[in-house]
Amino acid sequence: MKLLVDSGSTKADWIAIDDAGKVLFTTQSLGLNPEVLDKKEIIARLDDKFDIEHNKDKASHLFFYGAGCGTDRMKNFLTEVFQAYFSNAKVSVHEDTYAAVYATTPKGEQAIVCILGTGSNCSFFDGKILHQKVQSLGYIAMDDCSGNRFGRHLLRGYYFNQMPDALAKEFEEEYNVDPDYIKNNLYKEPNPNAYLATFAKFLIKHKDDDFFKKIIKAEMKDFIENYIMQFDNCRDVLVHFVGSIAFYLKDELEATLEEYDIKIGNVLRRPIDGLIAYHIMNK
Repeated sequence: MKLLVDSGSTKADWIAIDDAGKVLFTTQSLGLNPEVLDKKEIIARLDDKFDIEHNKDKASHLFFYGAGCGTDRMKNFLTEVFQAYFSNAKVSVHEDTYAAVYATTPKGEQAIVCILGTGSNCSFFDGKILHQKVQSLGYIAMDDCSGNRFGRHLLRGYYFNQMPDALAKEFEEEYNVDPDYIKNNLYKEPNPNAYLATFAKFLIKHKDDDFFKKIIKAEMKDFIENYIMQFDNCRDVLVHFVGSIAFYLKDELEATLEEYDIKIGNVLRRPIDGLIAYHIMNK
């Protein structure tokens, strides 16, 4: 049994397949980002899902594609945790961009592949390997145009009294805006980046309001200029996107890319289904 996992900071999609590619089960756990979780919390999130815990000894392979796995240190840390948990499996840990690549470039064509979800990143795929120009410093310093960046804007807009009154009132009704509650989630609870990203749905819901239009446009321009335009060929290849932010703001993203004469390619909410075909073809 092969386990295929696509993990962001917020959630992780799991699919178990047999050698013929038949789906044995699917499930979803909380995200498993090693940049913000310790070993104890990762194991607790695995144990919390019956299908994962019940089948851990039956897995022969684990292919994990995850946020926070862009450095050797994080890959090695997570590999050790998984190897001990899935004791009979051969474990392979890759950064989440590889899942996005395999899902958006089915023929292995050259492309720039971006992730806009809880976090963000961007790579050039030459048909065989990924090339990155920007080493991520995590959600505090980077992650332009991500869910957690939008969440930060909303909290600041609300607390600096910049959010229009009607929107601020609705924001209060939808979220717990008590400062102690917010600070506890930001500084004491695990996954503060995922907590920030929960506010992004409010922005998406009101994306046509001028207040949010300005925030969306500014973040998209930052992402294009700071990430995509690092690659000299960004106007010569398609730029693919994976993630909920890209999916729900596709029209705004396409319009902003057009201003830079950059062509948008595939936009997928999640890549997990595409991983099945890839791993069947690459046994």
